[in-house]
Amino acid sequence: MPEILYQINPDRNVPWNNLPLLPVRKELYLTIEILEKLGDAKAALARLQGRSIVIPNQGLLINTISLQEAKISSAIENIFTTDDELYKAYSDQTNEINGASKEVLRYKEALWSGYNYLRNQDYFDIEYFIKVFQEIKQTKDEIRPDFLNTAIKQSGTGPTAGQVIYTPPKGQAIIKEKLDNLVTFLNDDENFKMDYLFKVAIAHYQFEAIHPFRDGNGRTGRVFNINYLTKKGLLDVPILFLSRYILDHKEDYYSGLSGVSQRGNWKDWLLFMLKAIEYTSMITFQKINEIVSAKDSILEFIKKDTRKVRSPEDLVNTLFTQPFTKVKHLVDSGIYSENTARDYLNRLCDLHVLEKKEIEGRHYYLNLELYRILSE
Repeated sequence: MPEILYQINPDRNVPWNNLPLLPVRKELYLTIEILEKLGDAKAALARLQGRSIVIPNQGLLINTISLQEAKISSAIENIFTTDDELYKAYSDQTNEINGASKEVLRYKEALWSGYNYLRNQDYFDIEYFIKVFQEIKQTKDEIRPDFLNTAIKQSGTGPTAGQVIYTPPKGQAIIKEKLDNLVTFLNDDENFKMDYLFKVAIAHYQFEAIHPFRDGNGRTGRVFNINYLTKKGLLDVPILFLSRYILDHKEDYYSGLSGVSQRGNWKDWLLFMLKAIEYTSMITFQKINEIVSAKDSILEFIKKDTRKVRSPEDLVNTLFTQPFTKVKHLVDSGIYSENTARDYLNRLCDLHVLEKKEIEGRHYYLNLELYRILSE
């Protein structure tokens, strides 16, 4: 009788309490094709890391790119907001924000909350996942209680809509056992030696299969992806558009997850994740170059204008930390007085660098080039 390398889920309608613990047998995924794609993904990610490190003001990337990652990851969960609504909400940062924009901003905060949590300690733990989840959902809820019946069902309106496609483990003791195994796998690089990109892909699947929370597991798992890459030094700051690839290949993403639980198909799952890392590293690299090029070009343009601007570098850096700027931003940062800030922003509108917008009685100044780059 052939050896069973991975015990698949025998019944998708019954809680998968026997979800195999990590690690995964290498025979299930280690092929020439996988190793070649690993090399491609590592090269693309290393190029992105090298580019981001040499940028003097990483605030250019931190706000703009992580905000887009938050928007895209939320869209995977059918939480949609327009760029204008999101950038306005981020610019305002008030308690008046509601709806989809608020959900997206919570994701961004969770991304940074997880990043800072891991900077303050040398390991992952269950508390890390709980804190990220709580930030996303703005709740004090923790691991699913024993009485809760949770099943993942087919979405949409087709003939299979509403059918159960997966039932995660049930019971807090079992869920905690699986999570304990997951964090041990993440932290112990001596006993679980493998490339970090293999490890993040395997861990992402395992977290989604455990499905420890009532809701928000998908977004928590995608925050983890980026936090893991920064924790392991593969990224300096969380600036990867990883959710872009998942959104564009949403069916393949969910098919890959199901392929592991139903057929033990780890090879296709790892190929998907490695392709996602490679592709999104490339497009993030391109966007960084476009942002930096646009910033430098606008700075040079302002310096050549006959009407001199005081502290042009500080002004342009502020304009590129988010698409919508307000007079208040320049005043609060201590760069200019209110009158000077308003005069300079209006002058940049005359030069077609910015576009003035009035929304709900408030004035915003849209950085046209930054908006274009992020929207493409």
